Amino acid sequence: MDSLSLETTFDRLVTALLDELHEDEYLTLRLLGEQSQFVRFNQAKVRQAGCVSDAEVRLTFMQNQRTSSFAFPVTGNWETDWNRGRSALSDLREEVAQLPADPYLVLPEGDATSRDVHTGALLPPEAVVDAILPSVADLDFTGFYAAGSLVRGYADSIGQKHWFATESFALDYSLFTEAGQAVKSTFAGSQWDQSTYTAKLALARQQLEQLIQSPKVIPRGQYRTYLAPAAVSELLQMFSWGGLSESSLRRGGSALRLLQQGEKRLSTAFHLTENFQRGLVPRFNEWGEVAPVKLPLIQAGQLANTLINSRTAKEYNLTPNGANIRESLRSPEIAPGDLPQSDVLRALDRGLYVSNLHYLNWSDRPTGRVTGMTRYACFWVEDGEIVAPIQNLRFDESLYRYFGENLIALTDFQEFIPEVGTYDHRDLGGSWVPGALVEAFTYTL
Repeated sequence: MDSLSLETTFDRLVTALLDELHEDEYLTLRLLGEQSQFVRFNQAKVRQAGCVSDAEVRLTFMQNQRTSSFAFPVTGNWETDWNRGRSALSDLREEVAQLPADPYLVLPEGDATSRDVHTGALLPPEAVVDAILPSVADLDFTGFYAAGSLVRGYADSIGQKHWFATESFALDYSLFTEAGQAVKSTFAGSQWDQSTYTAKLALARQQLEQLIQSPKVIPRGQYRTYLAPAAVSELLQMFSWGGLSESSLRRGGSALRLLQQGEKRLSTAFHLTENFQRGLVPRFNEWGEVAPVKLPLIQAGQLANTLINSRTAKEYNLTPNGANIRESLRSPEIAPGDLPQSDVLRALDRGLYVSNLHYLNWSDRPTGRVTGMTRYACFWVEDGEIVAPIQNLRFDESLYRYFGENLIALTDFQEFIPEVGTYDHRDLGGSWVPGALVEAFTYTL
């Protein structure tokens, strides 16, 4: 089903199911759908290709301070969809009576409505292969292309109703040397631009040539480090895991507690905002609440706001700000600085150029320490020139240092680092981040 057909089916289900409710019952309906093209590449050849049209509706039923949920696929055949929806509602009504009461249950309220549709300029499905492969025909190119429309819908028995649709693409790819080392990159957005793709490939080719040299062994220690935007994005994701969540802060499980208490601060150059202006993700959450278009979270190194959902607000008598159920970042943006891309190596001078990080985890959450590994195209730099690739290193460093006292500069450009997950469905959004030049970044082995 296309987006318009999905919206029509969703509207019809909403009307029919709400008519089935009793006076003391509440119901929310959330729709998740997509029409996506997928192409998998290996050794610069198409290995798998196909299109997916998929949608599901999740019902959440509430009565007597109790709640239960059930999801079912939407087919576009009204008789099938209606029978599934009516049967699900009946099952939920029986199930919820047997469940314990939830003291912090959030009931829908208000009458907010929205319809937010973003049209992209994607490659026609038949043009994808010819746009991607000719430029990499001589390379060991492996990647995954996903593109198409993504939709999210929300409605409830109180009267809130929201619809979000967007068109986007993401190409997640790697270039390999004969020895198996790789340069990894992504190209994503809502408008395919062939010249931008070509420019990213040119940089990847240059790094691939540098990877052919023998890797340099780097002893553990502290080194000036340039973290490319993809690496910064990985570090930023930790803010969604025991970071900016108000619930985590209240329960003592947040790495930003010292920032909240004023015992620590980040660099005055560090500004983090939840920014929905780009239209990559919906502003409404699981309760139909609409977040501000922009929500400053960290400004000039100081905590400006936390992410507060209605459940946390009810538990601690606070005002919610439209955060999702996990109180995680949905559309984050780190403001750029003033370091030009052309000056990155010169400013680094001697140290490590880190393109990617992976396997991140908290090593000491109360002090904001993160551990992880370098990955893919990472290099040793001397006198502002790349000298050799490095073997993978483990780092262990505090966010209060790399985004705080040891942050030398942020680049004057940002890159969009997309969410490329396709487990169950294609993920929405991503982060807009600059690169970061950091002093004395700690590598432990």
